[in-house]
Amino acid sequence: MDFDIEIIGIIAAVLTTSGFAPQVYKSLKTKEVDSVSLTMYVIMLIGLLFWLSYGILINSVSIIFANIVSGILVLIQIVAKIRYSNAKE
Repeated sequence: MDFDIEIIGIIAAVLTTSGFAPQVYKSLKTKEVDSVSLTMYVIMLIGLLFWLSYGILINSVSIIFANIVSGILVLIQIVAKIRYSNAKE
């Protein structure tokens, strides 16, 4: 039964994690980041690190996977925000 629960978690992880991808892609492609909130992404990254810690502590593959991938995407977005915001100045 635990395997079935983990499958649900993996499906949820793929769907929620993929939600970051379009924004990251758009930011990298257009270099337009004025409407991106740096504060929101920093807070999101902190939350993801806590979720990752939780996933490791309970040994949940879906939570670990989702938060590693989401964390990478959020870090890319943060770097893009800083880099492209500074490029205009």
